Amino acid sequence: MADVLFEPHAPVTIPIARGGLFAVRRVYCVGRNYAEHILEMGNDTREPPFFFGKPADAIVVGGAAIPYPPQTSDLHHEIELVVAIGKDGADIAAADALDHVYGYAAGLDMTRRDLQAVAKKAGRPWDMAKGFDYSAPIGTIEPASAIGHPAKGAITLAVNGVERQRGDLGDQIWNVSDTIAFLSRFVTLKAGDIVMTGTPAGVGAVVRGDVLEGSIEGVGTVRTRIS
Repeated sequence: MADVLFEPHAPVTIPIARGGLFAVRRVYCVGRNYAEHILEMGNDTREPPFFFGKPADAIVVGGAAIPYPPQTSDLHHEIELVVAIGKDGADIAAADALDHVYGYAAGLDMTRRDLQAVAKKAGRPWDMAKGFDYSAPIGTIEPASAIGHPAKGAITLAVNGVERQRGDLGDQIWNVSDTIAFLSRFVTLKAGDIVMTGTPAGVGAVVRGDVLEGSIEGVGTVRTRIS
């Protein structure tokens, strides 16, 4: 093999609750997957799921602090169920989708909301609103072999100890099986991919010094501080 120009970057990994590391390949995110959040963002129709991405190295683990990002004055929190894919597949049937899931975690889709609003108005991509550095804090992954496949359960986020978001996994418009099946029509999902499955209502702005603590019943927690 020819010499590489520079040393390859180390793989991005997420700790597994019961030992080991999950090496991340791609990060897919589902937009508008809870009805109340759709309404609070000014939309009122159910539509097929749509997806955007984050770079794998946007992931932050271990409860580490994240810097307030540049070029925004409206940084928002979004608590989400994270699905870790453990088996390759394309054109996956919904009935078989959960066979491709390794496990689950709680995660945060941090969003530069002002940049997103500008992009929406202009019909432009959301990349700089969603895919910036340190934009995906994620807790430890719980294997499905240990916790099953949670279809219901509280999903919450508190900022400085005050609850901001509360929903239930059962409120998802597109459940995990349907989301995986739909996404796999467009791309081949591979072991190491993760899917962030959307957020319930209550998103809002955070500032430097705020401590964010998210929890998903039966799955786990995620924590970070804005520095």
